[in-house]
Amino acid sequence: MKVRLGYVAIALNLGKVTSSSTVTYSRYLKMNDNERLEKLKEVTYSNLQALEEILKYNINHNIHFYRLTSHLIPLATHPEVMWNYKQYFKKDFEHIGKIIKSSNMRFDCHPDQFNVINSTKESVVKSTLINLNTAVDIFELLDCKDGKMVMHIGGSQGGKEESIKRFIDNFRSFPLRIQERLILENDDKIFTAKDVLRICNEIKIPMVLDIHHHHCKSDNENIGDLIVDIFNTWDSEKLPPKVHFSTPKEFENDRKHADYINPNDFIKFIGLVKSKVDKDFDVMIEAKKKDQALFKLIEDLKMINKGIKFIDDTTFEL
Repeated sequence: MKVRLGYVAIALNLGKVTSSSTVTYSRYLKMNDNERLEKLKEVTYSNLQALEEILKYNINHNIHFYRLTSHLIPLATHPEVMWNYKQYFKKDFEHIGKIIKSSNMRFDCHPDQFNVINSTKESVVKSTLINLNTAVDIFELLDCKDGKMVMHIGGSQGGKEESIKRFIDNFRSFPLRIQERLILENDDKIFTAKDVLRICNEIKIPMVLDIHHHHCKSDNENIGDLIVDIFNTWDSEKLPPKVHFSTPKEFENDRKHADYINPNDFIKFIGLVKSKVDKDFDVMIEAKKKDQALFKLIEDLKMINKGIKFIDDTTFEL
């Protein structure tokens, strides 16, 4: 069983390099038309340069799995702006896309929590549709055919069953280009792993297991009883299953993420997967210290050395 480790958006080891610089709408309104466009172009170019630097850093450290920020293009989806960034940065996206493709890096995103597919508010669903279409646009500009968007089910207005039905109905009304990119994750408050697995099987898309969320909200479900079926939702996909792993910050069911990963809990989970499935999979490390947490976990795993053999800097076999 081979496991690859990845991290989210920010490479702290690169210092102040960020691909998430933004322009607030209030600041935008204070500029004249020429200033507005120039500022949007300036910040977008800075973000794309930073993204290229981060990707090259990943390649140099054999990091094969990375989550793109949701803030790459400032005001790209704001209803009063929605500027034509593609016109100015097509070549830049193509260049970055070639870096991703040549390195065979797994590349996904996690749209912000205000995107709610099953909202009871039509305006929220329409806004979500715009944001998801923009995320797909970016994947297509990068020629990133395997790029996926991780989403939660959303709220529970009207009860859980009604909200699940609303999610499925809205999902099926979305364009195929969005449906093909979506993967669903269990959350820490409402929708358990079993809930999300049922939805994924009905609409035939992959499921991402978030083990931290499972510990916070499980309704006494045993993840060992579900892991095979969760991984099987990936059977028709080119990429292996992925899971999210984080450590609670202060107490066992604390929803907040810690700075680093508890290596003993991580090894326990990896051992469970090995005993139940024994399939290759990828792990997105969700920790406050980002890439530094990834490397600290690797150091800890090498120290503990319980049947783990590293193939390269961030990939191991068990």
